[in-house]
Amino acid sequence: MSSTVTLQQLTDRLDVLEKKAAAEIAEAVNAQSLEQLRVGLLGRKGRISAVLSAMGQLPGCDRPAVGKRANSLKDQVQTLLADRMQAVKQAAMAKRISQEVLDVTIPASGASMGHRHPLISTTEEIVNLFLGLGYNVAEGPEVEQDRYNFTALNIPKDHPARDMQDTFYLEGDLLLRTHTSPVQIRYLEQNPPPVRIVSPGRVYRRDTIDATHLPVFHQVEVLAVDESLDFSHLRGTVMAFLKAFFGDLPIRFRTSYFPFTEPSAEVDVSWHGRWLEVMGCGMVDPAVLTGLGLDPERHSGFAAGVGVERLCMVRHSIDDIRRLYTSDLRFLEQF
Repeated sequence: MSSTVTLQQLTDRLDVLEKKAAAEIAEAVNAQSLEQLRVGLLGRKGRISAVLSAMGQLPGCDRPAVGKRANSLKDQVQTLLADRMQAVKQAAMAKRISQEVLDVTIPASGASMGHRHPLISTTEEIVNLFLGLGYNVAEGPEVEQDRYNFTALNIPKDHPARDMQDTFYLEGDLLLRTHTSPVQIRYLEQNPPPVRIVSPGRVYRRDTIDATHLPVFHQVEVLAVDESLDFSHLRGTVMAFLKAFFGDLPIRFRTSYFPFTEPSAEVDVSWHGRWLEVMGCGMVDPAVLTGLGLDPERHSGFAAGVGVERLCMVRHSIDDIRRLYTSDLRFLEQF
């Protein structure tokens, strides 16, 4: 039976779609219309997916060419959408600044109601997505003991991994926690498996302040411990979360190293034409389970650490992390 479509026909349809998408994105005047275009072009039922649905009618040798062309178009559309969103926001801000006039002699008319800070709303969205997957919320202290922050996580005092995290040490055995992972140790000490928790909170490191680093930032820790968990459960959970948070963006796993997980991985999403790291994850190291009195032959688990600021910056196309910690209402009122 002969094919009902040809390679040339699908390629032509993608060429036409490329020109039409570029024109529509260039004509978009606000964030709402850009979001509608993103869903209409890149969503599961979007126009690019509609073209790809016809690939099944092609001979096997022709399908890679169409797939490669479609992936290139997706990357191009994502870049165009991000650039246009930035231009729309800058134009709106410039217009507002040019029209804004402040008369300091006018009597106060009362305080207006506030709304969620973007970091708070991002944290709440992350936590709510994991609550929907059956996780519970657990919290721990920000002033932490060395044992919970390092030793119980397979990082003894002479371990070189301590050099990976520049720590704020306090008196005695206390420090400002460098990650939210101590919460998993405290929780497992009091709660036997099965365990599924998510732990949001502030963490502290002696980082030099620049566009992507601050000495105080936020993480969300994810932990699952049960019988017969493996890396496929970790990957499925991470993929489900990132797809729900970002939508249909390319995702990749890279091998990495963390002393409290083995194997370990870092996870990137493709955004604005480049890969951005958004979390670290891995299977809980058997040494950590043994230290908690658990049998690693019976129980296994996985953990992940999500950087809230990074997800917030990617979601809202914010170019400098310091903007999230200013008191500029012109910036904060955009969210």
